[in-house]
Order: sequence, then C-alpha cells, then structure tokens
Amino acid sequence: AEEPAAEEPAAEEPAAEEPAPVEAAAEEPAAEAPAADAEVKISAKDVKALREATGAGMMDCKKALKENGGDVDASIDFLRKKGLASADKKAGRIASEGAVATYVHAGSRIGVMIEVNCETDFVARGDTFKDLCKDLAMQVAACPQVDYVSPEDVDPEFLAKEREIEMGKEDIQSKPEAIRPKIVQGRLDKLVNEKALLQQDYIKDTNKTVQDVVKEAVA
Repeated sequence: AEEPAAEEPAAEEPAAEEPAPVEAAAEEPAAEAPAADAEVKISAKDVKALREATGAGMMDCKKALKENGGDVDASIDFLRKKGLASADKKAGRIASEGAVATYVHAGSRIGVMIEVNCETDFVARGDTFKDLCKDLAMQVAACPQVDYVSPEDVDPEFLAKEREIEMGKEDIQSKPEAIRPKIVQGRLDKLVNEKALLQQDYIKDTNKTVQDVVKEAVA
C-alpha cells in the first residue's frame, strides 16, 4: 500500500508592515514681539549729532528721533521731508541784510520795533519778507511774556536756578526720586517755550507756530 504523501506546509503570508508613526513637527515658540509702547530713550549725544547734521532745532530733533526709534539717519530723512532741515540750515548762514519793521497798537499804548535779518538785499526787498517782518512785529506786541527768540537763547544760569527751585518744591519732593528729574524737565521745557517767540501760536493762524511761519517764508 502506498503511503500518503506528506502535505507541504502552507506558505505564510508576510505580515503587513505597520506604517511608521508620523512624528508631529515641533512648533517653535513664536518670538515675542517687542512691546509697541516701549518708550524710546533719546540720548543727548544723538540729539547733538542730528542738530549738527541738519541744523534743525533741539525740539524738532527730539521729535524726529522719537518718531524714528532713535535712528539718526532715518531722522535726517524725516526732517528733510518735513522741510525742517533745509530751512533751519539757512538760519546758520550769515544774514547781513534785512529790514526793520514797526507796529503800533490801536490807542498808541503799545509799540514794537523789530529787526529781521536775511542773506541778501534781494530777499529783503521782496513782499514776502516785508510781510513777514510786519507780522512778527505784531506777534511780539501780542506776546508780552516773550523774552527771547528761540528756546536755545535762554540764559543757562536762569535755567539752572529754575531747575533748583523746581526740585525743591513740595509736590516734587513727594514724588519717587527716580521720576523727579523728568517731571522738572517737563516744567522747564514748558517755561522756556512760553518765553520763546518762535514757539508761540501764530496770531493769524493758531494751528501754526511762529517758527512754522518763518520756515514757510524762507523755504
């Protein structure tokens, strides 16, 4: 009798490979944006450098630096776009020509005589310059508190004395020591601007200062 043939073992199906788990990409933490309201610190050195580069006034330079995050080069462009740099540079030139203008208020109780200088006789004879001189004389008559032309003209000794007085006031002494100089400086700036002709509101258009009017005339 024939022996039954041995059954061949059934071939095992290869085990299906499980897909490798997909690793989730780790998200990098977003960099924190700098605080938008962080106060830009303006150094006296940068203000001086900007004034030397443009001839602009101190307050204009401070404003430009604050508007441009302390960047001197960007501040120069800012002042040029505003028309402040070119006009103020003219202020540094020799002004050997000019005119004298007078203003007498109604009733003849107030009278002003003012000398305004310019670079050339041609400008001095122009209607724009003559009108500017008359307007400035009228402005002086309307501002009895004015003691000087520009904030830069203030007497350093006067400023030092006023600073000492302000620092000794009771309301300042009650403030934290760290913020006292800043408060006092704000008061001094206000005092100086009140006494400077160029910082006064222009009597014919209070949306402008006298400085704005002068710059428009000489631009």
